[in-house]
Amino acid sequence: MLDFPRWKVWGILLVLFAGVFLAVPSLMPESTARSLGLGGFPRINLGLDLSGGSHLKLEADTADLAKQNLAKMEDVIRTEMRRGSPQIGIGDISTQGGRISFFVRDISQLDAAVERARTQTSAVGVTGQRDWNVAVVDSTRIVMTQTQAGLDAAVDSAMNVATEVVRKRIDELGTREPTIVREGKDRILVQVPGLQDPAGLKALLGKTAKLEFKLVDLTANPADVAAGRAPPGSQVLPYPENPGGAPIIAVQRRVIISGDDLIDAQISHDENQRATVTIKFNSEGGRKFARVTQENTGKPFAMILDGSVLSAPNINEPILGGNAVISGNFTTDSANQLAIALRSGKLPVALKVIEERTVGAQLGADSIHAGVVASIIASVAVIVFMLVTYGRFGVYANLAVILNIFVILAVMALLSATLTLPGIAGFVLTIGTAVDANVLINERIREERRRGRNVVQSVELGYKEASRTIFEANTVHAISALIMLALGSGPVKGFAVVLLIGICTSVFTAVLFTRMMVALWIRRARPTDLHI
Repeated sequence: MLDFPRWKVWGILLVLFAGVFLAVPSLMPESTARSLGLGGFPRINLGLDLSGGSHLKLEADTADLAKQNLAKMEDVIRTEMRRGSPQIGIGDISTQGGRISFFVRDISQLDAAVERARTQTSAVGVTGQRDWNVAVVDSTRIVMTQTQAGLDAAVDSAMNVATEVVRKRIDELGTREPTIVREGKDRILVQVPGLQDPAGLKALLGKTAKLEFKLVDLTANPADVAAGRAPPGSQVLPYPENPGGAPIIAVQRRVIISGDDLIDAQISHDENQRATVTIKFNSEGGRKFARVTQENTGKPFAMILDGSVLSAPNINEPILGGNAVISGNFTTDSANQLAIALRSGKLPVALKVIEERTVGAQLGADSIHAGVVASIIASVAVIVFMLVTYGRFGVYANLAVILNIFVILAVMALLSATLTLPGIAGFVLTIGTAVDANVLINERIREERRRGRNVVQSVELGYKEASRTIFEANTVHAISALIMLALGSGPVKGFAVVLLIGICTSVFTAVLFTRMMVALWIRRARPTDLHI
C-alpha cells in the first residue's frame, strides 16, 4: 500500500499536469487563447446546438437517377450494336415511357441483338435479379426496362457516393466537425456548426457539378433551335449568358471531355479582374483536350455545367497544356463555390433540400450557460457531500473530481471531439458518478476498521477489495456507452463519447490518484487512527 516509488508519483503528477494544461485553452475564448500563445493547442469543438450553425436535410431525386440510367444505357446499346462483331443494324432508339425500345433491321440478328443487350445488364445482389429486363415485342422490337431491384441498387450506390461528395465539399469550407449522416434510403442529414449561411451551403450542396465539353452544332437551323428542335445527334441547351443574344444553343450530344477527367479546379481572375475558374485535366483528359482543340481550331466549344452552357468560345489555337479556363458572369463567391464543387467531384444524383434550419449563436450561448451552471451546481454538491461525510478522504476524492474534469476536457481536445448539449449532460452525469469509486473504497475502509484491523491494513484491503467491484461496475458502464457510440447518431453519440471518456478518466483519478495521496499521507504522518 505504501510502496509508491518516486517515478510512479511523478508519472501520475505529469499526466494530471498535462491534463490541466491541455484543458485550459478550451475554457477560454479562442481570441484569448491566441493572445496567450495557446492558439495552436487543440480545443474542444462545439456542436451545432452550442455554437449555432446550419442544419439541412437533403433528398435524392430518384426520378432523375432513373433518367440518367436510361440515357447511359441508350448510349451503351447504340455503341455496342454498332461496334460489336458482327455489327447489328438497329433503328432509332426510343426512350419514351422510361424504357429503351429499338427494332433490329435484320430479323436473323434478333437473337444476337437480344444476347448482346443482356450482356450489358448486371445481377443485383445475390437474388438472381438483374438491373434491366430485356424482352422481344412484335417479333423485331427489343424493349429494355429498368427493374425496381436495379433502381434500388443504383440509388444505394449513388447515395454512398453522394454522401462522400457532400463531405468533401463541406470539408473544403474549412468547418470543424460537420455531421454528415445518411438517413434511410435516399436522404442525407447535414449539420455544419458555426456556419450561418444556409443559402450558400444549399447552393454548394445542391450543385450537381456535372461538367461537360461539347462541340457546338454549326449546322443547326436557328429557327429550329429557337423552337427547341435540334438536328439528329444534337440537343438544345439553355445558354443564359449568350453574347449572341439567344438564350439557347444547339450542341452535339457526344461528350468530348467530362468532369471525370479533372484533377483540380481553382478560382482565378482574367485580365479584367473578373472571376474565372481554372481547371486542370489528368493526363488522359489533357490528351483528349489537345486532340479536340487541334482538330477543331476555329470552331466554338461549349462548356456545360449541369445542363446549362456557361460559355461557348471559339478555339483559336490548340490547347496543349491540359488546362482550361471557365468564364462566365461569376462573382468571387460563386466562382469559389464552382471550384469547390468541381474539385470534390460531381454528384451522381441530384439532391434537393427538404428541411432547413439555422441555429442562432444566441441559443448556443444559452445552452452553454445552462450547462456550465448545471456542472457547477453538481460539482459543489458533490464536494460538500464528500467533505461532510469522509473528512480528509473526502478532500482527496474532491481533488480527484476536479482533476477528472480537466482530464476529460484535455482528452476531448486531443481527440478533436465535438461537445454537444447531450454531451454536457454526459459531463454532468460523469461528475456525479466520479466519486462512486471513492465511496466504495471509503466504506470498505470503514468496514475493515470496524473489524479491528490497523490503519495500513484497513486502507490496503479497502482499495484492494473495492477495486474489483469498481472495475467490474465501470466495465458494464463502458459496454453501455460503447453500444450507444456504435449504434447511436447525433445527440446519442455525443452523450456516449463524453460518458466513455469520463469512465476511463474517473477510474484513473478516483483510484490511482487518491491511493497515491493516501499512501503519501500515511507514510508521512503515521496515523494511529482514521476519522472516516
